[in-house]
Amino acid sequence: MTSYFITGGSGFIGRRVIERLLTVDPDATVHALVRESSRSAFTAMLDELGAGERVTPVVGDLTSPGLGIDPAGLPDIDHVVHLAAIYDMAADAESQREANVLGTSRVADFAIARDALMHHVSSIAVAGDHRGRFTEADFEVCQGFPTAYHRTKFEAERVVREREGLRWRVYRPSIVVGDSRTGEMDKIDGPYYFFGHLAMLGRLPRVLRLPMPDLGRLNMVPVDYVAAAMVALIAVQPDRSGLVFHLGDTRSLTTTEMYNALAPAFGAPKGFDAVPHRLVEPVLNLSGMGAAKVGRDLIAAQQGIPAAVLDAVSLPVEFSSDATIAVLHDHGISVPDFTEYAPGLWHYWSHHLDRSRNRRRDPRGPLVGKNILITGGSSGIGKATARMCVARGANVIIVARNADELDAAVDELNSTTSKQGIPPGRAVAYRCDITDEESVNALVKSVLAEHDHVDVLVNNAGRSIRRAAINSVDRAHDHHRVMAVNYFGAVNLTLGLLPHMVERQSGHIVNVTSIAVQSRGPRFGAYAASKAALEAFGDVTGTETVSDHVTFSNVRLPLVKTRMIEPTEAYRDQPGTWDVDKAAARVLHAIVHRPKRVSSVLGTIAEIGHRLTPELTTRILHQEYLLVGESAAAMGRRPRTGGRDA
Repeated sequence: MTSYFITGGSGFIGRRVIERLLTVDPDATVHALVRESSRSAFTAMLDELGAGERVTPVVGDLTSPGLGIDPAGLPDIDHVVHLAAIYDMAADAESQREANVLGTSRVADFAIARDALMHHVSSIAVAGDHRGRFTEADFEVCQGFPTAYHRTKFEAERVVREREGLRWRVYRPSIVVGDSRTGEMDKIDGPYYFFGHLAMLGRLPRVLRLPMPDLGRLNMVPVDYVAAAMVALIAVQPDRSGLVFHLGDTRSLTTTEMYNALAPAFGAPKGFDAVPHRLVEPVLNLSGMGAAKVGRDLIAAQQGIPAAVLDAVSLPVEFSSDATIAVLHDHGISVPDFTEYAPGLWHYWSHHLDRSRNRRRDPRGPLVGKNILITGGSSGIGKATARMCVARGANVIIVARNADELDAAVDELNSTTSKQGIPPGRAVAYRCDITDEESVNALVKSVLAEHDHVDVLVNNAGRSIRRAAINSVDRAHDHHRVMAVNYFGAVNLTLGLLPHMVERQSGHIVNVTSIAVQSRGPRFGAYAASKAALEAFGDVTGTETVSDHVTFSNVRLPLVKTRMIEPTEAYRDQPGTWDVDKAAARVLHAIVHRPKRVSSVLGTIAEIGHRLTPELTTRILHQEYLLVGESAAAMGRRPRTGGRDA
């Protein structure tokens, strides 16, 4: 019976190594180091593998002395397989050093104490910027290290090589991509960062031949090959120390060759190298170039590509795996042909990893299948907008305070007739007071748990107040109430959904504001200020989330015939007042087309007036103030009959 102790067993490679070990060696037992926070997920993974009692989780910490475990509870260990590390070039240098270097040192101490052979999974990154051939026999060849990842992988391997009393072997995979059989990949990494940009070429006619720059050569192997090779090599001369194995392909591909292997999967034209690598390399390799590198890195960040990836893409190393491949050939293991499994990698990425997949539109219509949350959705503009969205195939989540009105609205919305050729969406309701932060947090949690995601948030619920400042000197609470709904309620809900939208790289927030932001008419100081604050919040946040593809629209509506204006007698029959369907159509436009602002003609005229002729515009508005007095409700002469559309 052979006993293994494995770190990183829940990782992308580690899971497959465990599965392969259990399959190849029916008598093998495995103890796997896991963090307490990962224990339940690891146990679930073992259940999927059908590992039974052959794999035992051991709770500990890679960077703690003795790995933070009680060695007395372990059996004799024959092999320590060290897979745990940070394999992300975009991670900060300190985190990489702690995990990759200190963690490896702790594992080496553990292996010495157990008199076990340590199998250290290193990386071709140890070659750094070495120019030319790099074989299994090479290690320190005066290379430099373009990223913290390259340096820490080198230093970790040096720890293993120099640790006195340690019996060791080293495995250096090249770029590890998805499973050659299923295409499965755990994250965006390496060449996957460029897949989204390549996908745009699929819009071009296939008959074209695209001139492309030679960005460098990539040596890639699928994860299933790495796992199979490691398990086979562990069994080769099991008592021999000091062996190094390169788990790479016999042939590196240019980036154009990689693209050509992927292109058939998304209907793109083939390409050819038009710009030699010697001309491209100086553009990519800008280390020490100051402003040029800053500019390059900024552009890369906006495209979702870590600068470290660009630093590594053009490295001149020629990764040789000849000796290892010869050994594996005797075990019937060979590297699959990239051109054969590349389409599978693309399809898996497209369905599971593409950062833009959540932004794709259904060909039947832009709202088909979208989840849209609308506050104040039980009446007025909110309900009319919900009806229009349901008719266009959206699943609408309406939020309001009154449970009876919500139930009635849902019944009405779910009887909506859909547009021709589009399946109708569905409406559901949630009761929530958006001025209560805890209630908002509970709403977000429930909605995401039950509906998975929100594509569009419409901050429609609002409270209006029309009263001159001079008549409000003892009514500061009115300002607090208006801000509680119009600003803080909307902000709390936006903040609750924002991390979720950023993670999905897709989201749109529609803030239903008011013409009052533009006109700044009399008696609307509290209301206009609250809506202006909401617009400012959306505008500023929108500048921060451009790269995350979360956008904001401000819909500035004029007076609309809703319950909100009922207490003001002067507005009941005022010319130019919009009906709710006209207002909802403007909100729908913002949902579908995502403009920065949606304004009315009157609002635009008022805004221009304030900019070009501020004194004249102020005097005109003052005349309105003198001509139209306070409403009876504002002066407290009768109870308010409405005022809050929520």
